[in-house]
Amino acid sequence: MDHAAFSWSDGGFQAPPLSTALVYELHIGTFTPEGTFDAAIERLGHLVQLGVTHVELMPVNEFPGARGWGYDGVDLFAPHHAYGGPDALKRLVNACHARGLAVVLDVVYNHLGPSGNYLSRFAPYFTNRYGTPWGPALNFDGPHSNEVRRFFCDNALMWLRDYHFDGLRLDAVHAIFDTSAVPFLEQLGAEVRELAAQLGRPLMLIPESDLNDPRLLWPVERGSFALDAQWSDDFHHALHAVLTGERSGYYEDFGALADLAKAMRNAYVYDGRHSLHRQRRHGRPPTGLSGHRFLAYAQNHDQIGNRARGERLSQLVSTNRLKIAAALVLTSPFVPLLFQGEEWGARTPFLFFSDHSEPALAQATREGRQREFAAFGWKPDEIPDPQAADTFARSKLDWSELSRQPHRELLDWHRRLIQLRRAEPWLTDGRLDRVQTRFDEAARWLVVERGPISVACNFAAHRQEAPLRSGNHESLLTSEKTPELTAAGVVLPPESVAILKWSEETRRP
Repeated sequence: MDHAAFSWSDGGFQAPPLSTALVYELHIGTFTPEGTFDAAIERLGHLVQLGVTHVELMPVNEFPGARGWGYDGVDLFAPHHAYGGPDALKRLVNACHARGLAVVLDVVYNHLGPSGNYLSRFAPYFTNRYGTPWGPALNFDGPHSNEVRRFFCDNALMWLRDYHFDGLRLDAVHAIFDTSAVPFLEQLGAEVRELAAQLGRPLMLIPESDLNDPRLLWPVERGSFALDAQWSDDFHHALHAVLTGERSGYYEDFGALADLAKAMRNAYVYDGRHSLHRQRRHGRPPTGLSGHRFLAYAQNHDQIGNRARGERLSQLVSTNRLKIAAALVLTSPFVPLLFQGEEWGARTPFLFFSDHSEPALAQATREGRQREFAAFGWKPDEIPDPQAADTFARSKLDWSELSRQPHRELLDWHRRLIQLRRAEPWLTDGRLDRVQTRFDEAARWLVVERGPISVACNFAAHRQEAPLRSGNHESLLTSEKTPELTAAGVVLPPESVAILKWSEETRRP
């Protein structure tokens, strides 16, 4: 297509740095009732008012049928027809830039979908030397892999250059197998940096990895890939397990307040520590890296959609606990990420859905979901049919919830937390060496200190006191009534959080 034919109006736009970012992940098909790029434009004002800086789109390349998550894409250069096609996608990016919003696109370079996947007929795009949970691995390091790498690098450059995206989220890079002296991810990072220099605007690459490997972020001089930031699942798992009490599947590695405290200080809970779930040591310390190199979240598409019933956190815990979760994410030293509707405690699920036309593939998708959930103890009859149109329809956001409680209250809480994060420099400095934590595992309280800011959390169902450092404290934001300050700490209502600011003056109880 002729990309020059589109009339862009974003020539003066520059994406804000990640250090100042609030990322908002959304799925085009379920973000609005219409499920299109153009319909999403009508909701951008809500994101601006919330305080979002970066909109992250789940994959929008062509995939089978009219509905899906987008991770089974096959035509990687074509925006999905049901969302509106190429020009509609450009209108959305242009509209985001007009409102000061950067746009990040989720791309999948670890596998392709099973339906309509014809690349193997043209060249050795796949290899049998490795395997992935989703099908054949891509050939990034075998014979004729130069051209395979060129195909995927060109795809990345196209989204950034021709559609004006400001960055890419790289799905599950732990499933990209490459033993080359110059691995594909290093080549991709170098080419994106070259494009940024040519275009005169910053571009970012944010990988998702299950390896807890900081080498993704180390500079090239250390023999690494110099990518910009990565998703931090350990933070999510530690927070989720404390909030919900769940211990099945990978949550068996989490649940202690000590894990959550470590995640707040270190990003990785497993940084060379033995993992019960994996039955081996896992991870490597992220020593020397800023918190700005990690995205932290209480929810995202995976952690909701990969549940049997697609429950959001709002369907698993109380409103008070949702407020604690939001406070820890939005006062963390990391780059906070929210998933669509999280800011108002949306009650609609986000289920896994697909639209395969081949009966055998549709049935294989159903059976695969059932096997996947067996580790979590879910029964097959609890799992909605991913092929059913109703599964998709139920996953659409209900924007009418914004006019009702407790949704209005939760939206106000998120807005105030975001405003506080912007107002207090200590909350955006990214300095992990300045994060201090104290907790009582039995009493179920946690205090996180970032400079003079203290975030005191009471996870217990009863009123109790959490200790604070000696001095004077001013209450900045509380989920319940104004907290009671004592000579030794702060008295917190059940399931509540208080954010306070300390000064060295002697406390007056």
